[in-house]
Amino acid sequence: MSKVCLILGAGAGIGLAVAKRFSAEGYHICLVRRSNQAGLDRAVQELSTNGQKASGYILDVTLPDQLELLIKKIENEIGEIHTAVYNVGAQIGDRSLDETSLKVFELGWKLGTLGLFRVAKTLIPYMVNRSSGNLLVTGATASVRGNGGQHSHAATMAARRMLCQSLNAEFASKGVHVAHIVIDGLVDAPDTLGKMLGPDAFEDLKQRKGYEKNGLLLPEKIADSYFHLAHQHPSAWTHELDLRPHSALAWWNHQKLDL
Repeated sequence: MSKVCLILGAGAGIGLAVAKRFSAEGYHICLVRRSNQAGLDRAVQELSTNGQKASGYILDVTLPDQLELLIKKIENEIGEIHTAVYNVGAQIGDRSLDETSLKVFELGWKLGTLGLFRVAKTLIPYMVNRSSGNLLVTGATASVRGNGGQHSHAATMAARRMLCQSLNAEFASKGVHVAHIVIDGLVDAPDTLGKMLGPDAFEDLKQRKGYEKNGLLLPEKIADSYFHLAHQHPSAWTHELDLRPHSALAWWNHQKLDL
């Protein structure tokens, strides 16, 4: 059976770039996304070249039982999940406290934290039995710093980070590598930043910060770091990795006031 890389949140940015990186090394790629069957089909077709294998699944991680059933199906029918990437976004938009309903707040938590917990609860026992496996989790600036209008997102991403720490504390000694990657900057990704800004504003941003200026995080370069994490020697595992463009201000700094 094949060695599998499972990517949950397989949009055209980080998710697809990571898929391509692992596919190039012979992994069977299992792509999972919430919507856009046509986009998923194109990604699977692109990956299924030169003898490589890929499968695609439309799945809403907030629905009960679906994640669990899919993980078991992949393990039983395709192969051992060597690396799982939890890249599911939980950004519900910039909303004031008054505008953040209980339903919206809970949606962020279901996407960002509960979904990861369900993946870990189902998948990690397989990895423990093999004494090996990687769970790579995409974080954000909001994992480590809250901002006005980001009540749901910051609470969710901080909880995601703490869950990763707890999983690492329990399972690292059993051979399971849990790594949290703080994406501290804007990613050159059409499915996320591009949709949020719109095509014209996105291209304007790329002209100002992207291309040769290296002011946007490039998904294919992020993917190199994910692949490295999944193949580190256990004597020198990274638990948290912090990525940003060289010119960007780090999350722990603040802009000086222009007085």
